[in-house]
Amino acid sequence: MKPEKWRDLSEEETRERVRELTEEVFNLRFQLSMGVAKNPARVAQARRDLARGKTILRELAAGRGSQ
Repeated sequence: MKPEKWRDLSEEETRERVRELTEEVFNLRFQLSMGVAKNPARVAQARRDLARGKTILRELAAGRGSQ
């Protein structure tokens, strides 16, 4: 998800999406370790999305989210 789309979400929606991505990354890593991952590249994509979401949350907490 692009940063612009993250910024369009409310803080609660952003927190929920970050929680979902955290679970997804955990599940994907577990699947990789078991050798049953359908799309190993999705792990990297999910980690990047998770980092973007956490960055947006930090911006909101610092009061810079309205830029």
